[in-house]
Amino acid sequence: MLHNAVKMLKTYFGYESFRSGQEKTIQSVLSGNNTACIMPTGGGKSICYQIPSLLMEGTTLVISPLISLMKDQVDALDQIGIPAAYINSSLSNAEIHERLEHAKDGTYKLLYIAPERLESPQFLTQLKGMKIPFVAVDEAHCISQWGHDFRPSYLYISKLIKELNSRPVVAGLTATATPQVREDICRLLEIDPENTITTGFERENLSFYISKESDKVKYIQEYVRKNKEEAGIIYAATRKEVDQLHARLLKMGIAAAKYHGGLSEKERNEGQEKFLLDDASVMVATNAFGMGIDKSNIRYVIHYQIPKNMESFYQEAGRAGRDGLPSECILLFSAQDIQVQRFLIEQSASTLERLEGEVKKLQQMIDFCHIDGCLQAYILQYFGEVDPPACGRCGNCKDDRDKVEITKSAQMVLSCMIRMGERFGKTLIAQVLAGSKVKKVRDLKFHQLSTFGLMKEKSVKEITELIDFLTSEGVISVTSGAYPVLAVTNKGKEVLLGKVKLFRKESLKIHKIVEDNELFESLRSCRKRLAEEEGVPPFVIFSDETLRQMCSALPTDAEQFLDVKGIGKFKQEKYGQAFLEIIQKYVEKEEVETVAQK
Repeated sequence: MLHNAVKMLKTYFGYESFRSGQEKTIQSVLSGNNTACIMPTGGGKSICYQIPSLLMEGTTLVISPLISLMKDQVDALDQIGIPAAYINSSLSNAEIHERLEHAKDGTYKLLYIAPERLESPQFLTQLKGMKIPFVAVDEAHCISQWGHDFRPSYLYISKLIKELNSRPVVAGLTATATPQVREDICRLLEIDPENTITTGFERENLSFYISKESDKVKYIQEYVRKNKEEAGIIYAATRKEVDQLHARLLKMGIAAAKYHGGLSEKERNEGQEKFLLDDASVMVATNAFGMGIDKSNIRYVIHYQIPKNMESFYQEAGRAGRDGLPSECILLFSAQDIQVQRFLIEQSASTLERLEGEVKKLQQMIDFCHIDGCLQAYILQYFGEVDPPACGRCGNCKDDRDKVEITKSAQMVLSCMIRMGERFGKTLIAQVLAGSKVKKVRDLKFHQLSTFGLMKEKSVKEITELIDFLTSEGVISVTSGAYPVLAVTNKGKEVLLGKVKLFRKESLKIHKIVEDNELFESLRSCRKRLAEEEGVPPFVIFSDETLRQMCSALPTDAEQFLDVKGIGKFKQEKYGQAFLEIIQKYVEKEEVETVAQK
């Protein structure tokens, strides 16, 4: 049976062998075992249910939480010749009825449905008329009340499985699950814990960075400008910040889209579509965007603020580099942002137990932002891996920036705060230290303080940036509310007494993620043109990884083209000629230039 699975993998997907964990999961499912599959985003979970569906008689039911994921997956399956369909709220009743009738006739190998459909007894009755040998539960962490994205409709899945005419094999698949969530998945989907395949959570192509730059907007502008040809997501905590960042990027001439709950459904869909079709290179969004987005060529994810927990951070950051190519995940940390997440947690927590659990998870995110050790290793330990080695590629592992001692400057700031009574915000503190003659300073008689003008060689902006850094280091605390007030922490008092020294590193260097490649750009343009003709996202035609493989292998005929990783027979016949012509022209041009140089 596994031999046939490998054959299907090559024929339809263009791969010679399965990735880590895929083979074990498929073997378990084909042996009739309910199975849990825990592997990182981009690890190839969809293959784990798509291949078995081709080898089973009937239609595999895939329960998936988001409309965008269903559409992308069905588009991708259509592109390689596998009959599939989806049923969700984007369809009319007539369209749903038509697709269900086709499903009863066995037209589809896979039928994707939203979990909310299972709440309808009428819909369950219609499913009974289908031959369903296999039920795949995608984003299975949604079934756990302790997961970061619990969805009550997922609890109807066990009822569905029991009511189907023949008992199907069940697979629960997810990328982010703590040990507690894994237990819930197995219990609620009746999976023997021994049939859990976990490949580990490490994404070897991702590099993690924590930046404590005080001017976040400037950092983002420089980063996006340097990587404007690459696709990226910028996550912000509030709708207002999304709107402001989006407007700034547009003003820079960057093709950016935005997505948050305050937009109409039409506006959200238009923004998402622009991003998926590569008409917008950057998506600025709240965490309402992204779950189930199958876009494989996202090269970076930037978090404008600290997320509320590690599960959210790793899932969102993990949307970068799904094609396996090097990608970056950057968290812009500012201590003031902690109050925003704390407020959002307090607003959403339904019980005191839930509140305490979420606050604990937020603290673990804060700890992550302050560690000196490997960032990837911290993430892996959070998800239950024991003593993971340092990754050697994250911002901490590769950090060779110079440190400058700033203890004396910090003491000036803290001393000034104490003399001002610890009752004011950073702007006024900075104005006093800079020796500003603004009216408020004089009205409060702060110009008479011994700390007035103590840092007059610096601008107010430079001093506020220093205050932000001291806040991120836990030397200064900030109250919540519309007018935050600064106070000296216990650690700050130790700095004042000279018991603790402070050091500040130079700014995090921004570099280009992917170097320019003439052939790659030509192939990318061809892919975009074909995608527009087909009405599908470009990554559905070929991933960036497959285009890079073409650049490396330089195939000259159909047989060599078929040998490129990620190209199956169906796509070779459909697109091979268009790409081979571009490669041939490039090779001829290179040969001419080589001769001319000689």
